[in-house]
Amino acid sequence: MGIAERKQEEKQEMRKRILDAARKIFLEKGYEKASIRNIANVINYSPGMIYFHFKDKSEVFYELHKEGFRLLMAHLKVLNSVNDPFERLKAVGRVFIQFAQDNKDYYNLMFIEEPASKTGEAGGFQIAEEAINHLMELIRECQKQGRFKDADIENFSFMFLSSVHGICALFCKDRTTNFRNRTNEELMEQGYACFVSLLEKG
Repeated sequence: MGIAERKQEEKQEMRKRILDAARKIFLEKGYEKASIRNIANVINYSPGMIYFHFKDKSEVFYELHKEGFRLLMAHLKVLNSVNDPFERLKAVGRVFIQFAQDNKDYYNLMFIEEPASKTGEAGGFQIAEEAINHLMELIRECQKQGRFKDADIENFSFMFLSSVHGICALFCKDRTTNFRNRTNEELMEQGYACFVSLLEKG
């Protein structure tokens, strides 16, 4: 490995350590109370070292935000091979729920722990928009197959996303303890199955 390649590898490793520390701090303190100094303390770096890689706290946060959405989109795009759009739509919900179960930290940063003011990186939410557009296009395909014909695509997409997100958010924020006769996994799986049954009747 040459000197340039080694330096690039070291830079990527440094960024990874910063982002891992930032994920921990943002989840513990929330975006508003987190600081570059907090993040630096976790990995025994100087704040100046972090500023060498990221211009400010918001850029660190949005990089984590984008990482999460890139991971989610990679899972969702695997479903493109499913020919029936309604079966694909149902699978999207299951993938979304599984993503929340497997990536609780990312899910909280992507959908729950967000800045009060979104004045950070201009492109920070572009990949989130891509995910929503992906969902709306799928619902448009369902309509071409005769389902949800009278539904407004944006309203239906919002309803679908809100329902699935509600299931995931209750799990990620540990708000399922009052349902004592089901495990979290059972609640999420069976709750989503009830929602799907309503879609199948529509």
